[in-house]
Amino acid sequence: MKIYLYDTETDCIGTGSLSSAYIQTQLQIAAGADLEVHISSVGGSAFDAIAIYDLLKKYPGNVTTYIDALAASAASIVAMAGSKIVMSKYALLMIHKPMIGSGGNADELLKDVQMLNVVQSRLAQIYMDKSGLDSVTVNSLINSVTWMTADQALNLGFIDAIEDYAETIINSALIKKYTDTAPAVYQRCINKILTQKTTMNMDNRELMERTTSVLDKIMNFFKKVVNKQTVTDKGSLHHSGDLCEGTEVYQDEDMTTPAITDTYTTADGEQLAIEKGKVQKVSPAEIVDEDEEEEMPADKFKKTRKPADVQNDIKQFKARLHAQNALLAEAKAALEEANTRLTKTREEVKNEIKSDFTPEGSKRSSKAKTETQPFFAPQSALAQNAVKKAVGK
Repeated sequence: MKIYLYDTETDCIGTGSLSSAYIQTQLQIAAGADLEVHISSVGGSAFDAIAIYDLLKKYPGNVTTYIDALAASAASIVAMAGSKIVMSKYALLMIHKPMIGSGGNADELLKDVQMLNVVQSRLAQIYMDKSGLDSVTVNSLINSVTWMTADQALNLGFIDAIEDYAETIINSALIKKYTDTAPAVYQRCINKILTQKTTMNMDNRELMERTTSVLDKIMNFFKKVVNKQTVTDKGSLHHSGDLCEGTEVYQDEDMTTPAITDTYTTADGEQLAIEKGKVQKVSPAEIVDEDEEEEMPADKFKKTRKPADVQNDIKQFKARLHAQNALLAEAKAALEEANTRLTKTREEVKNEIKSDFTPEGSKRSSKAKTETQPFFAPQSALAQNAVKKAVGK
C-alpha cells in the first residue's frame, strides 16, 4: 500500500490528508500490509510530525519512506520513521530549529523559549536515533538550518539509499542474450570488452592486495617502534608496553606470531603464564635472603630443596644465558658495523690526502701527479709562507 504525503495549495503536515488523524485511518485500512510512504512537503506542525512518526514506528508492517522531492522541517521527522529511507537523487532534506508565532509579556515569551528548546531536544533525538550522530553534531546541523542533498544525507546517515533511475546491467549473460544474433565481428568486439572488464576487475583486486600489503608493512613498522623484548628460558618474547596481565606477546620481532601457550621464566626469576598469546598471570620472583646467599656451598647442600625450586633455578639460569647471548649478539653486530665504518673511513681518508702537487722545476712526466704526498704538506702559498716563517727560512 502507498501513502502520499504531498503538500497541496491548502494542506501541509498537520492538516487535511497530511494530518496524523488522516494517517491513522490510512494505517487502519492497510491492516498490517507493507507500506510505502512518499513525501514531498515543506513541513508544518512539529507535534503532528512526531505523532505520524510514532504511528509509523508502531505499525506492524514494514514501512519504507521515500523522499520524492523535499522533506523539510516537520516533513523530515516523518521521513525518519521508515525502517528504510530512500531519497531521490534530485531531492532535498532540510532540518532547522522549531518555530512558533507568539506574543505576550516577557514571562510568556520566556515560556515559549523553554518550550521550543524542549521540542528541539525531542526532534534532535529522532535524528540521532536514525543517523547515529552525537547530540552536538545534530544540534549544530539544526541550528545552522542545514539543507542536504541525497549524497550528503547518505553520508551523514539520515537515509539508507539513493533512488537512481538509470538501469545498470550487471550480468554479462543478459548482454549475451541480446548479442547472440549479431554478426560475428560485433560479437567478438563485445566479448573483448567483457574480457577487458574482467581483467580490469582483476587489476583492481591486485591493486587492493598491494595496498593491503603496504598498509601491513606500515603497521609492522609501528609495531617495531614500540616493540619491547623480554628474555626468558624459552627464548625472547616481544610485546609493546609493560609486561603485565593481559599483555599480548609474540615470538617474532614483527609481532605477528603469538607466543605459544606455556609458562616462561625471565632472567629476574618472574614466571609468566601465557595462554593464546596473552599473559594470564605474572608470578614475582622468590625473594632470597642476602645472608642466606652468602652461606658456604656446604651449608646449602645440607638443606633439602624441593624439585620445583631446582627447576625454577634452572629456568632462571637458562633465561640469563639467553639474555647474555642476546647481548653478545648485539655487541658482535655493533663491532662489525663499527669495523665496517672504520674501514670505509680509512679509504675516504686515503682518497682525500692524495695530492696532484708537482714540485717546481721538476722534469718528470705528468705521472708524478699520481704520487701521494704527506697530508701535512702545505698546499697554498699562504700556508707555505707560514711554514717558512715557522722554521726561520
